[in-house]
Amino acid sequence: MPATHALIELLGEVALLLWGVHMVRTGVTRAFGADLRRLLGKALRNRVAACVAGAGVTLALQSSTATALMATSFLAAGLIDLVPALAVMLGANVGTALVAWALAFDITIVYPALIFIGLVIFRTGVRTRTRNIGRLTIGLGLVLLSLHLLVETIVPASVSPDARDLIAAITREPLPVMVMAALVTWAMHSSIAAVLVIASFAATGLISPFAGLAMVLGANLGSALNPLLAASSGERNALRMPVGNIANRLIGCAVALPLLPLISEHLTTVIPDAGRQVVTFHLVFNAVLAVLFIPPLALIAKVLERMLPDRPRPEDAGSARYLDPASLETPRVALANASREALRMADVIEEMLTGSRELLRRDDNRLLAELTRKDDVLDRLNGALTRFLAELGRRDLGEEENARLSQIQTVALNLEHAGDIIDKGVLNLAGKRMRRRLRLTERQVTEAEAMHEHLLAQLRLAVAVFMGEDLPSALRLVEEKERFRELERAAAESQFALTPEAGQHEETRGLHLDVVRDLKRIDAHLASIAHPLLERNNLLRPSRLVRHPSFKR
Repeated sequence: MPATHALIELLGEVALLLWGVHMVRTGVTRAFGADLRRLLGKALRNRVAACVAGAGVTLALQSSTATALMATSFLAAGLIDLVPALAVMLGANVGTALVAWALAFDITIVYPALIFIGLVIFRTGVRTRTRNIGRLTIGLGLVLLSLHLLVETIVPASVSPDARDLIAAITREPLPVMVMAALVTWAMHSSIAAVLVIASFAATGLISPFAGLAMVLGANLGSALNPLLAASSGERNALRMPVGNIANRLIGCAVALPLLPLISEHLTTVIPDAGRQVVTFHLVFNAVLAVLFIPPLALIAKVLERMLPDRPRPEDAGSARYLDPASLETPRVALANASREALRMADVIEEMLTGSRELLRRDDNRLLAELTRKDDVLDRLNGALTRFLAELGRRDLGEEENARLSQIQTVALNLEHAGDIIDKGVLNLAGKRMRRRLRLTERQVTEAEAMHEHLLAQLRLAVAVFMGEDLPSALRLVEEKERFRELERAAAESQFALTPEAGQHEETRGLHLDVVRDLKRIDAHLASIAHPLLERNNLLRPSRLVRHPSFKR
């Protein structure tokens, strides 16, 4: 077989292996992701349970990187401490080694059955979970198929003297081999795939068992790079766990690298098969690190907290506080963080409404400027939240998670519109009143203040509906919109009923009615926050229009 042809086949088979691992991971995540996250969350009370849970979740997901990102998101959200998070990673590394060890057995004969059974389950399944079980079964079959094809491609090269001499020259020194394997594993984003490829190379004799062990050390380092890079742009508390993980990998590699000749010699006498030597060493290496590092985790955590203290930073009301990119790998945590950011937007609206109410009675240019700046804060928060939710929407979300994402988007959009109305409507009118030195009558002020109080109550009710999904509160929120319409009608009638002799200035009358109109528009946006919940419960009419029998479209 020509070398170019063999290389293309090899690349295609590695790609198939990566895709199979991806299908297994996404299938498990979609079918059992919420259950796995709950399992991980419950097991984080002590380090041993956290380690076991990390191994179990990784066995299911077939990705220590996915488990690492999940634990990092919990850590960034403040849901767990650093010690159990580090224990999760030790367990995750053992879990991924167990997966590679199991897949390295010669069970390629079952891949046709797995692919066929998976396809039948996927095509005949009605429920989403059933179809995802079919997806992961197909993925497992593709993993085994790719390993079978890899061996068939490598065998001809392994018997070629020229190829063997070239590979032997490249893999003679363990340190460069380890670094090369680390970079390849980082690029592959899968230590399981990397270790299985290394095992295939060793099993066919393309590389020596000694070189295979050096590559395994590199694969362990490379798999620790992805969580580190993912957390590098986030908060310091989210960075500590990946740093701790790569630190114990580095220590383990530094100790094991000089001992590789002795380890390789011993493994060869115990396990004749070179491929089995590779996966067994991978498993033992991670198990030993877990046993050695679990006892001093509290001390390691203190060192990491001292090395990576939280950054002191000036308060910026417009910067997002809770939208940690690492949480995107754990949708429930990401949605909780997005909800907290939406609540910050509601707080800004409350401050703007409270301030605009004050401007009904007094002239205060400083307060007016401060409230105008709050709309800029609101726009920045909404922009950050929109980008975060758009990125989250590209992930594999369940129906419940998609519904919550849509609800958060609805809340953010309506709050942003309400802020624009306050800024460009109510505050603009307040500035106009101050510039022209106009004074509202006591009745006008009282009516406008009553509407502001009603809006503040509506805002608090909208927040309760958003966070608690309380159906009676949602119904009340929409029903109160009708009451606000009555307040607007009464205010308009009272203004037109008054005469200039009664103390009513024509210009303040128009200004007051404009304020009332804007407040009504704000109320409509607040009431819209309840619409997603009411729609899901079939309690929202598509139109208020009554069809007359004589009307024909």
